[in-house]
Amino acid sequence: MTQSSYHLPVLLSECLTHLITDPNGVYVDVTFGGGGHSKAILEKLGEKGTLLAFDQDQDAAQQAAQIQDPRFIFVKANFRYLKRYLRLHKIEKVTGILADLGISSHQIDTAERGFSTRFEGRLDMRMDNDLEKDAIEVLNKYSETELHQILGKYGEVKNAKTLAAALVSARINKPLVESEDLKKVLQKYAPKGKEFKYFAQVYQAIRIEVNEEMQVLEEFLNQVPQVLAPKGRLVVMAYHSLEDRMVKNFIQQGKTFGQADKDFYGNIALPLKNLIKKPIVANEEEVAQNPRARSAKLRVAELS
Repeated sequence: MTQSSYHLPVLLSECLTHLITDPNGVYVDVTFGGGGHSKAILEKLGEKGTLLAFDQDQDAAQQAAQIQDPRFIFVKANFRYLKRYLRLHKIEKVTGILADLGISSHQIDTAERGFSTRFEGRLDMRMDNDLEKDAIEVLNKYSETELHQILGKYGEVKNAKTLAAALVSARINKPLVESEDLKKVLQKYAPKGKEFKYFAQVYQAIRIEVNEEMQVLEEFLNQVPQVLAPKGRLVVMAYHSLEDRMVKNFIQQGKTFGQADKDFYGNIALPLKNLIKKPIVANEEEVAQNPRARSAKLRVAELS
């Protein structure tokens, strides 16, 4: 794993253009990862600017430790605790928040983390190694009904019910512990010619469940209007439709699910103002350099 691939940030110039409105403002990168976005933000900030970066991953913490800059503060925590840690650092309002959702390239490419279908390894899938629940527990302890719901909801797996039954049946003879154990089961149910996509959908579903990614995103979004300064920006990159739908709905409706709340007179008071009609996507050149950018959708909003 080279440093350059660890640090390859998606839609970097677009993020910076929409995020930084005041070089001396206070910014938050809630998904530090390899630090690519954070380092670029620091380069754009003035002497009085501040950047807080969140990440729960120990590898990310080690990357952050290499940044020696008085304007930079690293918080080793999940960004669902955004408001709590801002308060701890005596920060009431911020100028902009960047979120690069999902899994980092480094996590995918580290075989022992168990995130990728490409490698053999233990089925871990925890973004935070201190989490108690891992993929092994989900696959071996969850009921058939729970697995069916996870595969259908988070992976949009079409034969989720059939696969859930197969997983429960397979684990009776041998616990599903290694990537190879899981892939042996999936191979029988994957559509011909679409095996890779099918595997990816299943892995995504399990990963989202292990890390409570949808709950985390909802908790985070609900805190955003409370911590943004007037005209403060929210810049979010999502990589699959579930995340993007939640972000889009929050920006347009003021909540992650359902319709906007109305007052007695039928008026809608949205906390955020949508700044771009359609999400920004990567061009062909960037996708060629960084395949992860292919599915990225960038949305931008401002505190009303």
